[in-house]
Amino acid sequence: MAIRIGDEAPDFTVESTEGTLNFHEWIGDKWAILFSHPKDFTPVCTTELGYMAGLKPEFDKRNTKIVGLSVDPVSNHQSWAKDIEETQGHAVNYPMIGDENLVVAKLYDMIHPNASGGARTAVDNATVRSVFIIGPDKKVKAMLIYPMSAGRNFDEVLRLLDSLQLNAKHTVATPVNWRPGDDVIIPTSVSDEDARKKYPEGFKTVKPYLRTVAQPK
Repeated sequence: MAIRIGDEAPDFTVESTEGTLNFHEWIGDKWAILFSHPKDFTPVCTTELGYMAGLKPEFDKRNTKIVGLSVDPVSNHQSWAKDIEETQGHAVNYPMIGDENLVVAKLYDMIHPNASGGARTAVDNATVRSVFIIGPDKKVKAMLIYPMSAGRNFDEVLRLLDSLQLNAKHTVATPVNWRPGDDVIIPTSVSDEDARKKYPEGFKTVKPYLRTVAQPK
C-alpha cells in the first residue's frame, strides 16, 4: 500500500548499527527523518550519509532524530561507515538500519514489489532513495523521492523541516523559496478578522487570498 502524507508511519522493529530499533518507540516525542539508500558502498550515497552526519547538530536543535536505511546487513553498514568517515570527513553519528529482507522498504513503498531478491545490485533497488519526515504524532508530514543519479539536497530537507515545524506551531504557510526569518503566508482558512486578532501588529494583503506577515516567533 502506498504511503501518503498524513498517514501514520508504519511501525517496525529492526536491527541497526545502534542495536534493535523499534521505530515508534525510538521516535518518542520527537520528529524523525527516515532516509533510505539502494545499497552500501555506492558513491552517491556515501556522500549523502557523510553530509547528514555533518548536519546532525542542526537536526538535534530541531528536536529531530535521523535514521538511515540500506538494503544490506548491519555488518556491511559498519564497514561502510569507515569509508564514509574517511572520504567525507564526518563519522556516521546516527543509526543505520539493516533491511536486507526489504521489510521496511516494502512497508514504506520504497521499492518495486517485483524487485529481484538474492544478490541484488544498486540498480535493482533504484527506487529505494526516499526521505520521510515524521512528526511526534507518528504521522508522515512530507516525502521526497530521488533517482539514483541525483544526490539529495539535505539542506532542503532541513528547510522543509523548519517549514513543517513552523506550521505545526503557528498554523502558517511558507511561500516559494522561503527561508527561516522570511515573511510567511496566512492560510485562507483564517479570516481577516481572526488574522487581525492573531497579528495585531498588522499584515500585508497582496490579494484577498494572498496575505503575508512576519514570521511568528
